[in-house]
Amino acid sequence: MLAEAIVSDVLSLARAGGASFAEVYAERWKSRTLRVLNNEAKEANSGLSYGAGVRLFFGEEIVYAYTNDLTGDGLRDVTTNLVRLKGRSGRVDARGRGGLDFRRAVARGLHGAQVFFDAQPKSYRLTLLKDADAGARIAPEIQQVDSLLSELDQDVLVANSDGVWVEDRRVRTRLRVVVVAQDGADLQTGSYAPGLSMGLEFFDRHPPRDVGRRSAEQALANLRAKPAPAGTMPVVIGNAFGGVIFHEALGHLLETTSVARKASVLTDKIGEQIASRVVTYVDDGTTPHAWGSSEFDDEGAATERTVLIERGELKSYMVDRWGALMTGYRPTGSGRREDYTYAPTSRMRNTFIMPGDSSIEKLFEGVEFGLYAKDMGGGQVRPGSGEYNFGVKEAYVIRRGRLEEPVRGAMLVGKGPDTIMKVVAVAGDLETSPGMCGSLSGSIPVEVGQPHLLVSEIVVGGEAR
Repeated sequence: MLAEAIVSDVLSLARAGGASFAEVYAERWKSRTLRVLNNEAKEANSGLSYGAGVRLFFGEEIVYAYTNDLTGDGLRDVTTNLVRLKGRSGRVDARGRGGLDFRRAVARGLHGAQVFFDAQPKSYRLTLLKDADAGARIAPEIQQVDSLLSELDQDVLVANSDGVWVEDRRVRTRLRVVVVAQDGADLQTGSYAPGLSMGLEFFDRHPPRDVGRRSAEQALANLRAKPAPAGTMPVVIGNAFGGVIFHEALGHLLETTSVARKASVLTDKIGEQIASRVVTYVDDGTTPHAWGSSEFDDEGAATERTVLIERGELKSYMVDRWGALMTGYRPTGSGRREDYTYAPTSRMRNTFIMPGDSSIEKLFEGVEFGLYAKDMGGGQVRPGSGEYNFGVKEAYVIRRGRLEEPVRGAMLVGKGPDTIMKVVAVAGDLETSPGMCGSLSGSIPVEVGQPHLLVSEIVVGGEAR
């Protein structure tokens, strides 16, 4: 995307102007979406975007700007303006500028596509989405099926004044199916939205008919559900997207975005017991083809598998370059951003609780009365403290160790650091699920996950006694 001579000149200009560190991030991406509603094509969009951002460090201070002008003059103008903003009394000095010797690293294709998007026409995609519609039509109560296919193909270049030159290609595919079931005046929904870092071979792992059927089954379960109970009770949380609670209410507290600012209740807790001893919590950017994986982060560092909590003990934070500068902790390849219009910050990648040694049956056995939160929905979290409330998309009552009637309208309320201490048993059926996570550096693809696990008590909000 950019010539080495241009990048070298821009970085040298920044250093000559007083920057202690300089970085150029460039990207080019293609996107495509197709939506089918009730077996009819409704939307078909495609786009091409490109741009670059320049980030300069002046000690602990950071300035950032971006542009769509990828010429040498355009990037030099951006850099000169940043230097004038924060540099040596606004002086831009060309003396001392010189070429850089870059250490080139190119992605090996660990998460690469086998079938790229251009290999198939629009009609192929339309057939897939109509298959999803057909898979959802499992009962007369199914009234609406809304399917959306999203494709992203992104090329990234990161180069900095330390001599790093990294190129990466990221291809992601996701299918979302939302189903509405109706019985008289009662309307209920179900949804499923798998996604992976791969091309159209994604559909070998997630056949559209299966995605549609799974969404419909959830909608029908909610249609026959009763109002959820309320009170403090044991809760078995389902695997896969069940991990969203700990992603939102615990994971963000372990990013140096908040830790370095002393805005997290888990700041300065390395080596302390912050979770139940049955909990090991990992953030892994290397999982093959996972939704949040890449070979390099958006600062040009190789991604890694980071053990955050091991048997309840805090072992590491998620650390980007700025976080390492402010805290002294080792960088973990966690610098991420939505696109070139954002400067990177420390973010999660694929974050999950590791499998335990309990059977799923044992999780339910000791529960006299409680809730099985099979599939979690969205919610709210208070930054810094981890206080949360999350809706449950599909839930069932547990009585005397047995799974009984479905309920709807359940809300889980608590505080992440408290809830993680109350996890008393973890099963071995780890699964992960994709999502989009918003924070200071925009909305990025992440995976959340866990096995089934039992929390001794959570406040459940519901309408029934």
